[in-house]
Amino acid sequence: PRSMGESSDVVMADGECRDGHLVSKKSRSDKHWHIHRVLSRKSPFADADAFDPGQDTIDYLHDTAKVLVIGAGGLGCEILKDLAMSGFADIHIIDMDSIDVTNLNRQFLFRQGDVGKHKADVAAAAVNRKCGHLGVKVTPHVGKIQDHPDSFYRKFNVIIAGLDNIAARRWMNATLHDMVDRTSGEPDPSTIIPLLDGGTEGLKGQARVIVPFMTSCFDCSLDSFPPQVNFPLCTIAETPRLPEHCIEYAMVVLWDKLFPDKKLDKDSPTDMKWLFEQAKERADAFGIQGVTYTLTMGVVKRIIPAIAATNALISAALVSEAIKISTYCGPVLNNYLMYMGQTGVYTHTFEYEKKEHCMVCGGARLAVKKDPSSTLQELLDFLGSNPTYQLSRPSISGTGGMVFIQNPKPLRQQHEYKLTMTLKELAEADPPVFTVGEELTVTDPALPTKLTLVIEFET
Repeated sequence: PRSMGESSDVVMADGECRDGHLVSKKSRSDKHWHIHRVLSRKSPFADADAFDPGQDTIDYLHDTAKVLVIGAGGLGCEILKDLAMSGFADIHIIDMDSIDVTNLNRQFLFRQGDVGKHKADVAAAAVNRKCGHLGVKVTPHVGKIQDHPDSFYRKFNVIIAGLDNIAARRWMNATLHDMVDRTSGEPDPSTIIPLLDGGTEGLKGQARVIVPFMTSCFDCSLDSFPPQVNFPLCTIAETPRLPEHCIEYAMVVLWDKLFPDKKLDKDSPTDMKWLFEQAKERADAFGIQGVTYTLTMGVVKRIIPAIAATNALISAALVSEAIKISTYCGPVLNNYLMYMGQTGVYTHTFEYEKKEHCMVCGGARLAVKKDPSSTLQELLDFLGSNPTYQLSRPSISGTGGMVFIQNPKPLRQQHEYKLTMTLKELAEADPPVFTVGEELTVTDPALPTKLTLVIEFET
């Protein structure tokens, strides 16, 4: 068993070598006296059966715990700093974006000379430079989270997400649930990797603890999210993915750059036409479809201010949870914290309940009753528009073959004739496209796993 520390500070011997650099353990102890004090003493708030204060717990935090941070934007920079200053030494950061000049007012790890470089590389180098004397090593990964296999994520003890969109959160949430071994019927605790999810929007923020199959997952609360109508500035400037991103880039960045002394007149057809043309040009460059003059008119009033203080507060909450999850030194958030800075310095917590029929943690099985006269297109629209499911481009297959496939385009065209057919016609075809009550398989870009769909006819 680990021994109790006799004082608030734990003094270690000098001379530990980490990645070719000599790190003074005594110096590291002096720098981390605050966390050592917490981890060296019993606590009335900690679970006595789980928390074992002393040197072993301290060494685990410094030498064994491996943390992945997803996103190196405003929130990600804060998270990296807080992790390094809190005693975590083996930190990885993944981000696909490059640094834009608009990031510099709040993403403090970046400088003017870094514009155009990859965020992950620059952020990792900045923390290594500033915190290397603490034994910290941040490893960067440039690219999408979807580019990495399960084996990459299995290396980490905790994953902290500072993402800017729901689709990426859903993918990460589903991936971690899919990685849990449940061959015995119960989740194997050794295969569970906690996900700490944070997000900010102006003066509002949230922090959430997701322990796969132990707590509610991200998809359990999917229907509580309204359709996204605001977009972070860093997203529209660096990696536009939607037509709205291109429109807001034209309004926020290009207009001020080309007309610094002229205020945009949102009621002027001339100004709106200019925005539309610039947005269309940017969309074409990024291969994005859907920019129209009507959409341009509807988007020009929606921009989120990016506030550094909100990022700092949410990051502090997330890293506090990372420490507690890693060391058992205190009760873990159960399981959702909201900060509402627009009405005062106020936070509150509540428990998001698990949803029995959640696609991710509820067994990935969806049973629906449909009117037999409804069409296949209406079924696909139902899967995409329903706030509980929110699939983007679902493809469906069964024991008899493909019911409908979205991509590639030549294959989709072969199945498009079915879209106007009723479900009854599809079930009674010769041979049947599917049978009533059959377990169909649904795949979708929003999910890394497969969804089982069972269709019954209403009577």
